[in-house]
Amino acid sequence: MTLTRRTALAAAAGFGLTLDFMARQAFAGVDAGLARKKLVFVICRGGLDGLSLSPPIGDPDYTGLRRSLALEETALRLDGTFALHPSMTATHALAQAGQARIAPAIATPDRARSHFEAQDVLESGAAAVYGASSGWLNRTVGVLQARRKVDALSIGATTPLVLRGPAAASSWSPGAVVDAEARLPTLLQDLYKDDPLLGPAFARGLATETMAQTAMADGDMPAMQATTPPAPAPGASGVSGLVRQGQDAAFKLGETTAGFMREPNGPQIIAVSLDGFDTHAGQAGQLAPRLAYLDALLDGLHTGLGPDWKDTLVLVATEFGRTARINGTGGTDHGTASTALILGGGLKPGGIVGDWPTLKTSALFENRDLAPTLDMRSLFKGALAEQLGLERAALDTTIFPDSTRAAPVAGLV
Repeated sequence: MTLTRRTALAAAAGFGLTLDFMARQAFAGVDAGLARKKLVFVICRGGLDGLSLSPPIGDPDYTGLRRSLALEETALRLDGTFALHPSMTATHALAQAGQARIAPAIATPDRARSHFEAQDVLESGAAAVYGASSGWLNRTVGVLQARRKVDALSIGATTPLVLRGPAAASSWSPGAVVDAEARLPTLLQDLYKDDPLLGPAFARGLATETMAQTAMADGDMPAMQATTPPAPAPGASGVSGLVRQGQDAAFKLGETTAGFMREPNGPQIIAVSLDGFDTHAGQAGQLAPRLAYLDALLDGLHTGLGPDWKDTLVLVATEFGRTARINGTGGTDHGTASTALILGGGLKPGGIVGDWPTLKTSALFENRDLAPTLDMRSLFKGALAEQLGLERAALDTTIFPDSTRAAPVAGLV
């Protein structure tokens, strides 16, 4: 065959199309595997005390700083330095199985000690307060939706900032289920069917309620709140019963969340908000039932997911930690670094995530707080990269703007 400019260009074009097709097929194959992966983000609002969640009982300065809040005798040991709060029994069992790890000195890049400002930075993923109007999980959904269908779900009365933004996300508030036989949903569906915005949104809402009914079909579920229950007053009668009720509700909530995720078209990304971790006074009595609730929620997720647990990664974080020293009312005040939990069936076993700065006076941040050694965005980036296949360029610019210096944590899954 005589090679002419026209035949050469045609051959090159055909070769390019073949390469493009092969690349798209390979990319689709990778995404098909990633589509099975799930990510759950649990926000503990109020400033969870990391030195109680994962007490560094092996640090020589721990007892002197914590005094009556020290937990050496009852803590559930992880290694020679760290343990878990005695309420975290299910999480401790997962850690013993290599399916739970801690990041014991982690913080957002902002050093605000205001709940509103710190939660904004935690959920927006920006470097400073009010640096972004959408949440980093919503932007994650947007990036992923450019490749494949990805659904996200918020569990709670309101959608948290972390899932707000232009990408579509559903929400479900635990409690009474909408009556599927009622006439109102049908009327609204007819009313909104031609609306390009309200039509799809309402359809997603109905689908979410259907999944909720399916997840709860094994029995009548009591009304629940996606928040931790109020702690009983110290010395009040029936304390153990109230704590048990809270744990039962939390476990069921975890199972229901898992039910959403097991559905054929269930959400790949879920956000859950828990309130009540602001413990300025009487922290020992206030924190134990709240951590028991968190532990039961995580246990319900693990149990409810069954075989799908191996494809699930759970992140638990708070907006800031609390002061290293106990205050005069048996509590702690707003601090800086705290502990994040990382759980999942595919988690790589290992020690702590990040470094431990110690509790020496000279090492404390501003002579009062545990000093951060790990940027929260680094943990989130590592989770998104390894669990959901996000590229570094998207992580550094779109999902966490101007965050090049916060390198993703490696070796999580």
